Amino acid sequence: MTHIARTKQLTRAYKGKEVVSNVNLNIKQGEIYGMLGPNGAGKTTVMKMITNLVKPSAGEIELFGERLTDHSYHLLGRMGTIIENPIFYEKLTAHENLELHGEYMGYHNKKSIDEALDLVNLNGIDKKAVKEFSLGMKQRLGIARAIMTKPELLILDEPINGLDPLGIKEIRDLFKMLCKQYGMTLVISSHILGEIELIADTIAVMNEGKLLQEVSMEQVARQTAEYVEITTNESSKAAYILENHLHISNVRITDEGQVRIYDSRIPQSELMKVLVLHDVAIEAVHKKKGSLEDYFLSILGGGGVVA
Repeated sequence: MTHIARTKQLTRAYKGKEVVSNVNLNIKQGEIYGMLGPNGAGKTTVMKMITNLVKPSAGEIELFGERLTDHSYHLLGRMGTIIENPIFYEKLTAHENLELHGEYMGYHNKKSIDEALDLVNLNGIDKKAVKEFSLGMKQRLGIARAIMTKPELLILDEPINGLDPLGIKEIRDLFKMLCKQYGMTLVISSHILGEIELIADTIAVMNEGKLLQEVSMEQVARQTAEYVEITTNESSKAAYILENHLHISNVRITDEGQVRIYDSRIPQSELMKVLVLHDVAIEAVHKKKGSLEDYFLSILGGGGVVA
């Protein structure tokens, strides 16, 4: 598959301190690429470098098969972006803001404005100034502006900020549609891991400016383990009994107090029998499969994967 964007040893330093260090991304054409990491991981800085808003201290960026330079205006015109908070002319309407965007992008298809507003469900607001918009409406308008020129590559930094659960689902479905029907490639950063899990084809996990992992979601699904989760008010006692009477070493107590057993050799009925015999009060038992959150935390916690 063709790579639409690549970075090679991409580095950015401020006042002698590297905030992005030797990052190598490989973004395939037609995929949804999720960038994950805690605040300060370097995700936004990488996006700013890809969109030429920040110059790398070292390394290279390749877009559409060409090296990005200070004069690569033709490459940037093939992209749509939201970086940090979208900014608008507050006294103008949504339609007027998009008209201006079309002018400075050299894109004069007026029909695309209504299409973009319709795609993000911002119809019927023709006379409303942007200053009267909620945070969620501004976020939708930012997405409309990013997609109105039918870009080949969309770079979206926390695009679902400010949206309610229904709005998040609508935008999630929109992203999938843009990828499948329009053939757009999407690079999305988000702290909502469950949303990335639902749409991404590939993820990049970053921390402290470094790329810890670039992996397909298919591989994540293969590497996240099944486990039994027990809800009890006696989690420490339960873990002690499982470790000492059934010799299970792979037992973890979550922050919420559930006991997780990552050992498929012991039947669930045997686990329950031993705990009941030792007077452990059990509220609930579930068999689950590890999530992207589990994978993400395992990477951040020590570079390994719970298997």
